[in-house]
Amino acid sequence: MSAVVDTTVTAPAPGRSDHRGSWLPNGAMISTRILELRKRRGLMIALAVVNIGIPTLFLTIRLISHAVAPKSYAPAGGYDIFTNLVTGVMFIFGFIVAATMGATAATGDVADGMFRHLVVTGRSRLAIYFARIPAGLAIVVTMVAAGFTIVCAVCCFAAPTKLDYQGVSNVPYGLSQPAFERWAVAHPGEVICGFPSRGPISVNVNCGNGPGGPRVIITKIPSGGGAPPTASKAQQQAVAFKIAKQNYAVYHDTFLSPPNSLMIKAGLWIELEAIIGFTVGLGLASLIGQRTVTIITLIVFEIILTPLLATHVIPHIINLQRGLVGLATAHIEPGALPQVFGHNGPGSTSLVPETTTVAVIVIVAWLVGWTALGAWRMVRRDA
Repeated sequence: MSAVVDTTVTAPAPGRSDHRGSWLPNGAMISTRILELRKRRGLMIALAVVNIGIPTLFLTIRLISHAVAPKSYAPAGGYDIFTNLVTGVMFIFGFIVAATMGATAATGDVADGMFRHLVVTGRSRLAIYFARIPAGLAIVVTMVAAGFTIVCAVCCFAAPTKLDYQGVSNVPYGLSQPAFERWAVAHPGEVICGFPSRGPISVNVNCGNGPGGPRVIITKIPSGGGAPPTASKAQQQAVAFKIAKQNYAVYHDTFLSPPNSLMIKAGLWIELEAIIGFTVGLGLASLIGQRTVTIITLIVFEIILTPLLATHVIPHIINLQRGLVGLATAHIEPGALPQVFGHNGPGSTSLVPETTTVAVIVIVAWLVGWTALGAWRMVRRDA
């Protein structure tokens, strides 16, 4: 038996316009693209494991460990755990999995041999390309938001109840600067022995390890000076007051649990990084027509090249360094988070200098530029 397939394209009814040539995708095109991406189970599992599974597993282990041995294991949540997960895991891996989604969305039709069938429908190639952007972002943004919500919930509800500042566990939480200085004067030994200090401090205090334990004399003196006699209580209080004044800025930015404002800013920040990763992956994969090469290139770019070029000033190419989207994103990082590239604490930076205005321009340029390149290649590709 043989069948005859009717390939005649039906003309639009009189009085109705045909929108198939419009460069704007409609809701049906976007929904279809979302369904196609969701059917790729391997990709969806990988996204869920990285964005949701890794943070959840880490926090679950900490919850169980603290429940079993609370004296040996610190609480599962808190400000430090939140900042480490956001900057050390969700920021980097969020970019990588978003780029993977973008590369898959760009090359899936070509790899499956469906691109020709999309073209013969009469739809604009630009509409076909632009439909992939909201479709992919709907999945990526949702995944990142789910993982981030879990991190926020655990870090808030399982946060420590006592502040451990610089190894001193009895520091009250949320003191004003005068109150913090008064507490330091009342506890000079803990402050002098535990808190870091800047500049020469000439004082000899006994920082022992407790009754019955070995006694150690710690002397904070100018370089090259001799050890002064053991400081009196008044001298210790004066030094403790000075050290507390130096430490208040860092103490003020130390929290038991992440503040609401920080969680909102950090969530928007890592979502922006995921959007950048998806857009760049989509544009690059569409441009070169290869998913694997795109993914490997962006992994090397994010993990190796960006941290290296973002933290080391190279005079001859400093303007090229300022054009890195990773450096630009790091410059708009919320101030209460530790530096994403490097090991500096909140408020400190070793990044290549760049203004916020330039950083915003660089981010917009990458988003628009890679979208334009990907769309241009879509129009030029042979069906």
